[in-house]
Amino acid sequence: MTKNTKTTENKTVKILSTQGSELGQMNLEGSVFGVEPNTHVMYLALKRQLNNARAGLACTKTRAEVSGGGKKPWKQKGTGRARAGSLRSPLFRGGGVIFGPKPRSYETSLPQKARKLALKSALSAKLEIMTVVKDFSEITEPKTKVMAKALKDLNATGKVLIIADLYAEENKNLVLSARNIPSVKLLLPSNLNVKDIVDADTIIITEAAINTITERLAK
Repeated sequence: MTKNTKTTENKTVKILSTQGSELGQMNLEGSVFGVEPNTHVMYLALKRQLNNARAGLACTKTRAEVSGGGKKPWKQKGTGRARAGSLRSPLFRGGGVIFGPKPRSYETSLPQKARKLALKSALSAKLEIMTVVKDFSEITEPKTKVMAKALKDLNATGKVLIIADLYAEENKNLVLSARNIPSVKLLLPSNLNVKDIVDADTIIITEAAINTITERLAK
């Protein structure tokens, strides 16, 4: 018997200018933008991303590492108090810490196929809030008000994620125009990740970025 696999169809979307006018259409690869979202794999990828971002620098000292405590605080017998050999004991204020945190790595791994599936699932789940633009060449000067108008023309609201080649000539004013808008985050196609996709309320992506992502994930 052969196992039935669910086929995905290509999606057709409009290509807009930054002024909101339609410039044409393009097909989105169904195997990248039209898969059934796998929420568990998305969770694993998000957990991996957050874990790998942790510095892991928390550190406490044990009784062997804190200073002082060389002298026995009181004699062994006759005081009526419990026996004590050092004031650096965890029982005393200023003493060492039992089983406290030490610098460590929280890094976790995930197979490459699972990471790709997580990105495909996130892109497919957010397809409805995704707007495809030709490029940002119409932003001819690095001014915040020009970028704000472009976002308004594209009906971009909430947390806006812009995925584009920030170093391309046609997008040369994008970084300077958008950096003072708190709700906008810029992302290179090569830095695509589940957390930024899931957090976004609106995704604006260039045609070139879609081609780059498709080439990367469709393999």
